Amino acid sequence: MKIAVGSDHNGFDLKEEIKKYLDSEKYEFIDYGCYSCDAVDYPDVAFQVAEDVSENKVDRGILICGTGIGVAIAACKYPGIRAALCHDTYSAERAQLSNNAQILTMGAQIIGPEVGKKVVAAYLNSFWGGGSERKVNKITNRENEFIAKSSK
Repeated sequence: MKIAVGSDHNGFDLKEEIKKYLDSEKYEFIDYGCYSCDAVDYPDVAFQVAEDVSENKVDRGILICGTGIGVAIAACKYPGIRAALCHDTYSAERAQLSNNAQILTMGAQIIGPEVGKKVVAAYLNSFWGGGSERKVNKITNRENEFIAKSSK
């Protein structure tokens, strides 16, 4: 499994801790930035991760900003992407099991590194295939309707 990891400056320190965790667990990952605590606009990182997840260049994504909200909103603007904001293991597991979320988002100002690692583990160790497929398909179908309507 190849994972895209990205953050803005507010999420940089947590992203670095998550990268260490991924490395220790032998996950393959790509760091999409940012690369320091210098100010970065979170949509730029979120859009790139969402695009590469959508195009199957990576299997899943992890995005971090101050609250996790901004990167979730930005990533979900990319067609076909379901990004889920999670700060606990149950939500992270359900994001994948019930919603087939391709991207996990977290807030570095909300949770610390140890909880973050547990959230990531719960997300990465859960796999789609639950009874919510009908519901997720409704979301995808509605998105496709909006896309078709806007292209006319």
